[in-house]
Amino acid sequence: MAKLYFRYGAMNCGKSTALMQVVYNYEERGMQAIIIKPYTDTKGGDQVVSRLGISKTVDILIRPEDDVNRCVDHYLSAQGKVDCILVDEAQFFKRHHIDHFFEIAVKRDIPVICYGLRTDFSMKGFEGSERLLLLAHSLEELKTICRCGRKAILNGRKVNGKFVFEGDQVAIDGENQVEYESLCATCYFEFRDGIQQS
Repeated sequence: MAKLYFRYGAMNCGKSTALMQVVYNYEERGMQAIIIKPYTDTKGGDQVVSRLGISKTVDILIRPEDDVNRCVDHYLSAQGKVDCILVDEAQFFKRHHIDHFFEIAVKRDIPVICYGLRTDFSMKGFEGSERLLLLAHSLEELKTICRCGRKAILNGRKVNGKFVFEGDQVAIDGENQVEYESLCATCYFEFRDGIQQS
């Protein structure tokens, strides 16, 4: 039986780069790995984009109302077999999408490897990530560091270069003056508490 994997980490930990490396490994062995990402993630359009400057075209874009099983069936009918499914920005998927990925791994014996964030900029869980933490056969943390050198586990949101701790859960990096910085818990609280006291 294949497994559902969740590889998570703070911003800038190399999730998209790792995904593209896995695609390359499959292709190098003459196997077919496909990339799925949520329609919600508008960064790069139909591309997975790494901060290292590399990109790869997505095979399937999933809308909130889509049935992943049907989308995969449609792809298979046109392209043939799939040896692995790689999922970028998994946090933006709905609960039912994650359930579909789980079913695909178990019932179709196709490994599904999801990459994403655990929490948003206000330390709240994303729907897709919360479901993955419950269902994934394997959890793996991808690590990065904070500006202070400690391990980063949280995501700070900046708007116009200043940290903010209120707003919509989804704001895409690089759009509308929004950017993110991976932070350790100590630095996160220092920035958040500093804003609340000012």
